[in-house]
This record gives sequence, C-alpha cells and structure tokens, in this order.
Amino acid sequence: MPIDWDPIWLTLRLAGITTLLLLLIGVPLAGWLALSRFRLKPIVEAIISLPLVLPPSVVGFYLLLTFSPTSWLGAWLLRTINLQLVFSFEGLVVASLIYSLPFMVHPVQAGVENLPTSWREASYTLGQSPTKTLWRVLLPNCKPALLTGIVLTFAHTIGEFGLVLMIGGNLPGQTRVASIAIYDEVELLHFETAHAYAVLLLGLSFAILLLVYAINKRVTV
Repeated sequence: MPIDWDPIWLTLRLAGITTLLLLLIGVPLAGWLALSRFRLKPIVEAIISLPLVLPPSVVGFYLLLTFSPTSWLGAWLLRTINLQLVFSFEGLVVASLIYSLPFMVHPVQAGVENLPTSWREASYTLGQSPTKTLWRVLLPNCKPALLTGIVLTFAHTIGEFGLVLMIGGNLPGQTRVASIAIYDEVELLHFETAHAYAVLLLGLSFAILLLVYAINKRVTV
C-alpha cells in the first residue's frame, strides 16, 4: 500500500520551523544562562528542563487547557488576532517550541560555560558588552555545541507523539504528523504502511545523527 507523504512533509516542516525559531530564542537564552549570576537562575533552569522529565501527554494536556478557546488566553488570542492554537499547525509549533526548548538551550549553555573565562575577561577589557562578547567571541568558538543543539531539536521534534496528539489532534494535512500516521496505520492493522513510515523516520534520524558526529569530529580536530 503506497504511503501518504503529507505526514512526512508536515513533520519536516514542523521540525524545521521549530529549530529555526529556537535558534532565535534558545541561543540568546542559553548565553544569558551561561553568563548570568542571577540569584533565581536555578528556578529558570528547572522550568526550562521540565519537558525532559514530564511525560509529553502531561505537557500537552496543560497546553491544551491553556490555549483552549474556553480559557482566557485562548479566547483572547482568538478574539484579538484570530489565532486558534488548539488543533492547528500553529499550535503544534508553539507546543514544539516549549517541549524542545531544553534540547537547544542545554548544549549551547554547556558549550559557552566550558570556554575559558579569560576569553570573556579579555573581551570585557576591550570594552565589549556581554551581548557582543556572546555573539562575536563565545558562540563562534562553540560550533559543536550549536550544531548539537540544532540536531537534537530537529530530531526530537520529528519524534514527538503524545504532545502533538494532545494539542493538535489528528487532522490530515494540518496536524497529522508522521508519528501519528504510524499509530493510525497500526490501529488499522496496516503494518506494511506503518513499517514504511517507521523506516523513513529511522533512516532520517540515523542520517542526521551520523552527519552531526562527522561534522563535530572535523570541527574538533
């Protein structure tokens, strides 16, 4: 039985958009966490890390309640900018941003923290601000950490299931990503089609990881 390619393209689109947005959001946040001495920093780090320990269905359930049109936030978004995040692709993007945030932040934060502190001090001595130091001195020297964050974010978004099912449902062409398509085919006893989807995701994930290890090895040599 031929497979429907829509879930594959939708999955890649979701992973690509999530990774791009988290580069813009997660990298500055990681840099701030690495350089900051904010007293409540452990609380911020704990909040960011929650998706690592919470079941995806728990995160999805609370996002469903938060963005539901019957909630004040969901109603406000719908009334003000006509945006409904429940059972929509936009909702999948927002949910993926929240759930994949630690996969971008943690590697980059660790990469910046592991750089010699003398580099920061020299930059400050030359009159550079912490922001310029981060972007011009530190981040260019932790490319493996940046690449790891990008790859982990992309791969993790591809594999999401419980979260996207809770917040997006199973709408063909809108929220039916590859992981949900596999579940549907298994329920229908279409094991050959489920196997085809699974092999595609397996091959894609392996290729991504192989690429990042190969690039990291060349960068660190």
